[in-house]
Amino acid sequence: MGLPYAGALLPAEAYALMRKGARLIDVRTIAERHFVGSIPGSEAIEWTDFPQGQRNPRFLEQLAGIARGEETVMFLCRSGVRSHFAAIAAAEAGWSAAYNVLEGFEGDRNAEGRRGATGGWKFARLPWSQT
Repeated sequence: MGLPYAGALLPAEAYALMRKGARLIDVRTIAERHFVGSIPGSEAIEWTDFPQGQRNPRFLEQLAGIARGEETVMFLCRSGVRSHFAAIAAAEAGWSAAYNVLEGFEGDRNAEGRRGATGGWKFARLPWSQT
């Protein structure tokens, strides 16, 4: 695919790898995880903060506290954009098996401008919870 990291996965593929021991890193904000939902067994490291949207300067340090460079790490955000950049950063820092989860947690917007109906982790009916 010509990506600067190991590859891209659909949500169901990421879930299958997660069940085999790969680490799923949710890079959404605390607010997103709290109000929209989270994935049991995933690890949370914000790529950007809320509400400023500033990049997390400790992202790689926090990632290193969760996974070693040879472990498979998969990054997920709302739609697959922030997770793409997180996978790039991880690959550049030495994670050889860094993946982006396409479609993210909520997927792209549909014709009415709403998420959750055209792809993503929730749409695929994979495990998630809401607090």
